[in-house]
Amino acid sequence: MTMTPVLFLGAGRMGSAIAAGLVDAGALRTDDLILIEPQPGPEVAALARRGARLNPGRDVLSQARTVVLAVKPQMWRSVAATYAAHLAPDALIVSIAAGVRAAALAEGFPGRPVARVMPTTAVAVGKGVASVWAAGVRERAAARALFAPLAHVVDLPDEDLMDAATAVSGSGPAYVYALVEAMAEAGVAAGLGAAAAAELARATVIGAAALMERSPETPEALRIQVTSPGGTTAAALNVLQGEDGLGPLMTAAVAAAVARARELG
Repeated sequence: MTMTPVLFLGAGRMGSAIAAGLVDAGALRTDDLILIEPQPGPEVAALARRGARLNPGRDVLSQARTVVLAVKPQMWRSVAATYAAHLAPDALIVSIAAGVRAAALAEGFPGRPVARVMPTTAVAVGKGVASVWAAGVRERAAARALFAPLAHVVDLPDEDLMDAATAVSGSGPAYVYALVEAMAEAGVAAGLGAAAAAELARATVIGAAALMERSPETPEALRIQVTSPGGTTAAALNVLQGEDGLGPLMTAAVAAAVARARELG
């Protein structure tokens, strides 16, 4: 399946991160990019200066072989209504819109193959995660190939799992950032200065993630390795893993995200 040129319907924070990441990884040339974005930011402007086609005439859109739908879920229908008629009849639609199901996308972009992907924002630095689902083998392979230069790609066997993947992974970076914020605030409460607490919390999470990436051990095993019986870490984990601790909170958070994804769909 020929994938280029690639059209981005929406090049905001996530769309521009994917587009720039693909170029930086050498997976796409800038002249293989067509970007539709009414309010282009600095990254999009930089891509345009390097040869990407930004907001061209609609006659150009039919050249695209892959169309990345990268708008907010609430906006996708109006975007489809505006642009679908100008796309090639066999262009692959790759949607990163949370909660929007393939059947709805097929109605909005009639006759065109569809794949759904939920990436994380770390695609901007080539360290993302991308959950992928498509009904067809070729569509799935094409979506995998598009995101493989930027992300660890996870195939989902059932579209119904996309909402859960969105809640765990797509929204997951925000959970980590919230954890860092909470660690820093707790450090201040324990007597640290705000700057030192923020630096310690941030660097600790970065270091732990780097170690987890390199280690073959499970997160559970790594946790046990740094938890001396009766020590300070064990005392903290007694709270975090208690009846009202991190486990129940995360379960409730993911359930809330799943419910919202279904509402958006």
